[in-house]
Amino acid sequence: MNRRLVVEADGGSRGNPGPAAYGAVVREAATGEVLVELADHLGHTTNNVAEYTGLLEGLRAAMEVDPEAHVEARLDSKLVVEQMSGRWAIKNETLRRIALEARDVMPRDRVTFTWVPREKNKAADALANESMDAVERGRSGTIRRLVADAYETEAEADPVPPGPRPAIVGWGPDIGAPTVTLIVRHGVTQHSVERRFSGSGGPFDPALVDQGVAQAEAAALEVERRGGADVLLCSPMQRTRQTAAVIGRRIGAEAVAVPGLEEARFGEWDGLTFAEVMARWPSEMTAWLESPQVAPPGGESLQQVYDRVGAALAGVLEEYRGARIVAAAHVGSIRALTARALGAPLQSMNRMELAPASITTLTWYADGNASMRSFAESSHLEGLVSGWTP
Repeated sequence: MNRRLVVEADGGSRGNPGPAAYGAVVREAATGEVLVELADHLGHTTNNVAEYTGLLEGLRAAMEVDPEAHVEARLDSKLVVEQMSGRWAIKNETLRRIALEARDVMPRDRVTFTWVPREKNKAADALANESMDAVERGRSGTIRRLVADAYETEAEADPVPPGPRPAIVGWGPDIGAPTVTLIVRHGVTQHSVERRFSGSGGPFDPALVDQGVAQAEAAALEVERRGGADVLLCSPMQRTRQTAAVIGRRIGAEAVAVPGLEEARFGEWDGLTFAEVMARWPSEMTAWLESPQVAPPGGESLQQVYDRVGAALAGVLEEYRGARIVAAAHVGSIRALTARALGAPLQSMNRMELAPASITTLTWYADGNASMRSFAESSHLEGLVSGWTP
């Protein structure tokens, strides 16, 4: 499966024409992780030349990262996006020359051009200004920062002693493309709004309320912004199937339900509030909160949820290894997956808060290693977050 990268590009000229520079950022589409930052001074020229040059150099940097990648180029210049997309003619000879160079960097079917508002392109703009500021101070305006620089130490230059090394994700040998999972918690239901236990295996399987649909739509836009998915999965429960359907309409994918990703079973507590359960089962509730081996009456313990979700994960990794997966799931299943990825104690699961329609990104490697790239991201949900119970 082809890797997806994002290039954010911009340029500026102080005077237009005047002293100018470009800036570009290469990111992993799935996670937003910065891979390369670059900028350079261009002497005396125009804003448009600087913006086009930022695109050209950003595409070149992306191809150095992965020559087989699919790239989404994001710019706040409507002119560059429309001209590179072929919808507007390029009349300026200098811009035409740079545009032709940019088109030759990679096959046209592997690059798309997206206009974004200026506030969404701050990183590239900041790099261009950093370059211009450096030149004004009599320094070099050339900037090239690789993500690997953050991990480089003197110790790594020494010969590697024989024997096993500690597993540090990203530092080992190339073992092939990892499986990246973007896990979206479902939007709110009426049970979420009323802060009621809402598990699997009981009499309730509530649907999303209007606010929950809006949250799912916001998550879908964010998933699309990050490059979509190779595979769309969901828990078989109604609220996750609905959330996945909203995402699927946005990214053009059909959701596949995966048994085992359901919410925890809360047994006799299902449909009740925390206060109602504490009033009727105070000792059982206390024991459940204190031990991952204790289950609610007729329900599942954290250990059982962890094991069930782990079995479902094993099947997903076997069938979709190396894919970029978006999955709609629940608080309980996302907590279990996160604990498994981190090797965290099961008691930590009850300390993980996830907003409805938040996004958690976990990466699974062929050697059995795993990492957490982000947890419960919710910046795309401004004004939509409420309902924090399962």
